[in-house]
Amino acid sequence: MNCNADSVSAFGEWTRAEDLPAFACTAGPRQWDPLIDPPSTKNVVHLGNRRITLVADSDGLCGVWDEYVDCRWIAEHTGECDLSGLTAPGKILFGPTFLRVTKADDDVVLERTVLCPEGESPWLLIRVDITSKTALRPTLTERWEVRQRLVSLEFGPPRGENPPATAVVVLEEIGGTRVETADGTLTVERHLDLVPEQTTTVWFRFGIDDGPVDTAVYENSLRRLRERLPRASSEHAPEAEIEVPWHAAMLTGAACVDGLLGGHTLDQGSAYSFRHGFNGAARDPLQHALPLVYFEPDLALSVLRNTCAWGSPDGDLPYALDGRKQPWTQLFRPSDQNLWALWLGAEYVSATGDVQALAEAVPYHPIHQAEPVSLGEHLRRQFRFFVDRVGLGERGHVRILNADWNDVAIVESGVDREWMVEHGESVLNSAMAAWVLPVYAQIADPDTAAEARELADDLRLRVADEWNGRWFRRAYGTGPIGDDELWLEVQPWAILSGAAEPEQARDLLRTIDETCRAGSPLGARVRWPTPGAVWFSINMTLIWAAARHNSDMAWDEWRRMTLHSHAAAYPDIWSGTLSGPDAYLPPESDRPGETWAMPDMGVAMQAYPVANLHSHSQPLLAYLRLLGVEPGRQDRLSGGTFHPNVP
Repeated sequence: MNCNADSVSAFGEWTRAEDLPAFACTAGPRQWDPLIDPPSTKNVVHLGNRRITLVADSDGLCGVWDEYVDCRWIAEHTGECDLSGLTAPGKILFGPTFLRVTKADDDVVLERTVLCPEGESPWLLIRVDITSKTALRPTLTERWEVRQRLVSLEFGPPRGENPPATAVVVLEEIGGTRVETADGTLTVERHLDLVPEQTTTVWFRFGIDDGPVDTAVYENSLRRLRERLPRASSEHAPEAEIEVPWHAAMLTGAACVDGLLGGHTLDQGSAYSFRHGFNGAARDPLQHALPLVYFEPDLALSVLRNTCAWGSPDGDLPYALDGRKQPWTQLFRPSDQNLWALWLGAEYVSATGDVQALAEAVPYHPIHQAEPVSLGEHLRRQFRFFVDRVGLGERGHVRILNADWNDVAIVESGVDREWMVEHGESVLNSAMAAWVLPVYAQIADPDTAAEARELADDLRLRVADEWNGRWFRRAYGTGPIGDDELWLEVQPWAILSGAAEPEQARDLLRTIDETCRAGSPLGARVRWPTPGAVWFSINMTLIWAAARHNSDMAWDEWRRMTLHSHAAAYPDIWSGTLSGPDAYLPPESDRPGETWAMPDMGVAMQAYPVANLHSHSQPLLAYLRLLGVEPGRQDRLSGGTFHPNVP
């Protein structure tokens, strides 16, 4: 695909830099409304390595985010480089792990690249190239403002709380002046003697010092980045050539080594982390890690180990961790989370053959004061929790507790909350479990495997009985839920689990096409006829299920999921240009193409509608499923390629 072809975004166009996908931002400031915060002109992209996040702004300024010990802003909207006499506005380019700003006048060109080095370096490497037509002796100034701020469960105006232990942050010219602070302004000046038609390069480092740095890190990082990002091409979706490696870079760049629990975090990001200050739900890092199994399996395993370590020795996973990495269980008590851990564990072993990983010890959260156990034992205990503590309801479906995948399922059901928590059942959980449990059985001990398969067989039959002639019911409260409305969440899992017969599945997909998908440029709505939002997590499973029975519909749904489709439908909205939220509002909304908000509760995805990892992980996983890549499946479907770039 020609990266410059068919450019539709009002903010700029796709290009290439360093032989990598990149986006040239050509638009000036555009105001948008976060709804629960004041109007803003900040349009950011999150770029990272496995430790630090560079929050690159379309005006060339930066933020730095670090989750090593807590959810922490180190710096926000800062990082300026000035050359005396050069005042021209800059050109902005976003690369997969770097921001590049170019300023020029008639005599001088300054190109500044801020790079997140490959690996776990907790600092940014800054390269400044200055080329002059005439002999000049200007002063180059690099300036950053350090304002460390903890973000933890902030549902309302940001508190700006100081972290319990502030890190020492350094700014240094490599080989020259070094300054440091925990809070305040850092400035380094360099007096230059510019030779006409020659380029002078000056190097800086900003962040947490972890030892000496060699400027060779710059080229080595770009080389390693080119080598590790997957490549893709598809006759059905030419956007894959750009978007698959871009999504892979955004996904892996959101990881952070965890200084408390070990392994790596891979949380949702977006408003959940950067505005509201929590890592949740537990299912999300597990889901985000699924595509990593096929191109960065070590990171997928690290995320699985980290998320299992959230739990307690009885196999329970808390809904989330707060900004201080403490379990948060006060609000939601979902019933599906163990299924995601079992799924990721099974998919990892199926793809890699790394059975030994199941024998390696994994800790529990320190608050439990429990001894580590093997990863396999963690998963077995989670299976037991799902069977014995979540359990089944009177109709034989998995209990819903106070939520399943859908955090507000009980509210939307219209059933009394207390009654639903005590008696409600989730057909969605039953259908998902009917697929997950046999896959998990492949890595479980013989007794657990037999029990898992038996339970899956029973649940599959019960889901099959929920067919109402048009679609599958969603849940049970005081009666069936989802007879009069199509709830999309359960439908793909009914197909994937085998609860739907082939002809039934094809009829169901036609119904979804004519209802949930009709007239929606970004993909299927989660509800119909009540228009629901468009959720990446659910439409991934729809694409996967459709690939088995209607490949044209599956590929079309994947294309609707792309950044290209959002830019084509809503060119003036930044979210969806390079990254996005977890869900988009449908075309019937008063803000189509934007995302949800609950202002009365002080909660809004719209307050930080980018850098949600569903917008990156789910297109990747859906693309792999379109190619037939899934546990236990040997065949590969036609219509695309995926080159993971791993040994």
